Amino acid sequence: MGAQSTASSRTFIEGIHGVQLIPHLPFLVQEVPLHGKRHPSKPEGAEANGANQNLLAWRIWQQRPSCLRPVHCNIQGDHSFAETIVNVLTSLPFIALGIQTPRKTLNSAMYANSLIGVGVASSLYHVSRGEVRKYLRWADYMMIATTTVCLSRALRIENPKLLMAASALFLPFQPLMVSAVHTGLMEVAFAKRALMKPELRMAHNLHKMSSLLGGALFIADDVFPETPYIHAAWHLAAAVGVGTCNKLLE
Repeated sequence: MGAQSTASSRTFIEGIHGVQLIPHLPFLVQEVPLHGKRHPSKPEGAEANGANQNLLAWRIWQQRPSCLRPVHCNIQGDHSFAETIVNVLTSLPFIALGIQTPRKTLNSAMYANSLIGVGVASSLYHVSRGEVRKYLRWADYMMIATTTVCLSRALRIENPKLLMAASALFLPFQPLMVSAVHTGLMEVAFAKRALMKPELRMAHNLHKMSSLLGGALFIADDVFPETPYIHAAWHLAAAVGVGTCNKLLE
């Protein structure tokens, strides 16, 4: 009775839309076409087109810029003790700039404090070793992104609330993207004010040169990670660019 029931069930299952049970593999099922006919719910070529579109979308997503990628926290230390010392020393100017930044408004005060946080986070990251290093690297990126948001807010009080809310939402997960957006807003605001105030043009020219140099060094640090002192040079270029931004808050 049990054998007949099993055989009957097997015959019934195999008759459902081409389901075929593979012998000796009782938990594996395979779908095969019946009598050369395609599945009625899948038009010919639709599945292939869908797969090609998904593959194309995946390839485009894989080519996205680094600002849209999650932070990769490197737990490796600096290449030498001397490089660690240099990286820490070149992080200190951010603390000095934060102390000197005008604090005329709440937004400018928050920006000044965030600059101090950048210097502290960067110093802690470079002296750290082991597992804790990746968390401090994340904190370093977070502080940099926070600084750009605070500066953007201090310069452009009219920033849309939706933009600020989105920035706060993406800040922990995509700090590089947030930094890129608000750095762009700051650059536009700086250029507009330099056109209206001739006394800012020299500071703006210095800012443009330091920003271009800093961008090149940032890319070089990512492309040539084994080259020492590139990161420290980026610190200095970024510090010069930040120092020129303080002119906008005076």
